[in-house]
Amino acid sequence: FRGISGKSFDGRGNFNMGIKEQIIFPEIEYDKIDALRGMNISITTSAKTDEEARALLASFKFPFKN
Repeated sequence: FRGISGKSFDGRGNFNMGIKEQIIFPEIEYDKIDALRGMNISITTSAKTDEEARALLASFKFPFKN
């Protein structure tokens, strides 16, 4: 893991990212998976700008790589 890209803000202070496979989560038992599935994650903030949102998420220790 090298961190989360900080380029996925939408211009209005919200952050979006995709995960290709659910097996990145250690709670998932690989042997019980019938198919690999991805997901989109959207974090809606009260920030007015992407810079404010990035600072907010960084204060929650989001591991941005850039």
